[in-house]
Amino acid sequence: MAKVTGIGGVFFKARGDRKELADWYRQHLGMALEDFGGAVLRWPDDRADDGGLTVWHVAERNTQWFSPSDSAFMINYRVDDLDALLAQLREAGVQVVAGPEQHENGAFAWIVDPDGNKVELWQPKAWDPERRPG
Repeated sequence: MAKVTGIGGVFFKARGDRKELADWYRQHLGMALEDFGGAVLRWPDDRADDGGLTVWHVAERNTQWFSPSDSAFMINYRVDDLDALLAQLREAGVQVVAGPEQHENGAFAWIVDPDGNKVELWQPKAWDPERRPG
């Protein structure tokens, strides 16, 4: 049977000026924008010890996981240094909703972009169920 092998892209509509929103991601999350206005994230650029993976999940209709956003989606971005990125974001006045939190597969934090979308930031590490936090 033919099957999906990974996430090929993430596409969403801006509520305001798309170039301003893309520039916010460039400025605050370090996404290198290409001529077409988007970014190309390549696995070889990711040096995390989990070997590289993307999680796909369907949430319950009434989940509060994406709150305070009212969006029907939340994007998780892999990052190379969560603590340093959070310090940069706070210094720039970006709303940090929660985190960092340590989990068996890495550290997580959540921010809100200028369109009100909750964004999950993840500094991955190799999965180890024995490493579950407290």
